[in-house]
Amino acid sequence: MKITRIAAYQIDLPLHEGSYKWSGGKSVDVFDSTVVRIETDSGLAGHGEVCPLGPFYLPAYAAGVRAGIAELAPHLIGQDPMKLGPLNHLMDKAMKGHPYVKSGIDMACWDILGQHAGLPVCELLGGRYSDDFVLYRAISQQPPEEMARNVESYRNEGYRRFQLKVGGNPDEDIERIRAVRKILEPGDKLIADANTGWLMHEAARVVRAVRDIDVYIEQPCLSYDECLSIRRRTDHPFVMDEHIDSIDVLMKAHADHGADVVNIKISKFGGLTKAKQARDLCLSLGIAMTLEDSWGGDIVTAAIAGLAHSTPPEFLFTSTDFNSYVTVSNAAGAPQRQNGRMAASTEPGLGIHPRFELFGEPLVDVTP
Repeated sequence: MKITRIAAYQIDLPLHEGSYKWSGGKSVDVFDSTVVRIETDSGLAGHGEVCPLGPFYLPAYAAGVRAGIAELAPHLIGQDPMKLGPLNHLMDKAMKGHPYVKSGIDMACWDILGQHAGLPVCELLGGRYSDDFVLYRAISQQPPEEMARNVESYRNEGYRRFQLKVGGNPDEDIERIRAVRKILEPGDKLIADANTGWLMHEAARVVRAVRDIDVYIEQPCLSYDECLSIRRRTDHPFVMDEHIDSIDVLMKAHADHGADVVNIKISKFGGLTKAKQARDLCLSLGIAMTLEDSWGGDIVTAAIAGLAHSTPPEFLFTSTDFNSYVTVSNAAGAPQRQNGRMAASTEPGLGIHPRFELFGEPLVDVTP
């Protein structure tokens, strides 16, 4: 089988809540998502999606996805999409870095592989565990009382894990954590995610002020060493996210006892192939994980579900359902949340069918 065409489409994904806010006053109203389509000489076509969380979260931005695909695609025409190792090796030779650019291409190739094999991507990634898996809900940064009301509303929808966006004014953040924890019940999990937003002295104040609260602290500061310093000052369970972008950093965090949980985002690693590698290493090292991506719609959600549902439940700290946050569906057949949980598709590949009527003409279209 050979790749005969690579195309990239743009679609806007507005949010149900109107906007998504996190540390440092950053916010997004509409997510700019790129859908990748790979066609083959066998008639099979696969799809992937990449959706950066704006240009100011990670070193990634939406227009860069499409520019990068235009650069990479000519190198991939004529290659076998099912040979995922050689394909990723070729992408890394043709373009140094920029893993987020490669993510949608790799995802689409997994979709093709699953269709060819007649198996869901979940089974190819290791095999399905149990009936479904647990989700968290991200709570956009607002005044403490409003965030508590939002948590209560989502708890009524079945969620039991909540990622509270902090990383703002430390005094307000302390109030946010206390207000939300107060309305939760035994068994609920609360994560205070600063998204690198605190300076060390601010993070130190917060963790000391909430020492009596059952809460996870996630990515308090900008640098790895700053986060490690806070990790060593607190007995709260600790999550690292933004820094976990390679096997090297994952191994360093393990050696430093730097985290109890790590966040593996598919596009941050460069696709499902390398995200699976990181996931499997965490299984060997005994590290729990949040498995997700930066953002996205139905296609990203289907890929996340395949990775999360093929992970032993005791190692899956949580995952997410991005397609429930947005008002536009970019593909039919994607998994949907039920009572705060989700199950990966049982259809071959990712099990999705893109809604091309919403996309318009491709912004990238490469053929032989």
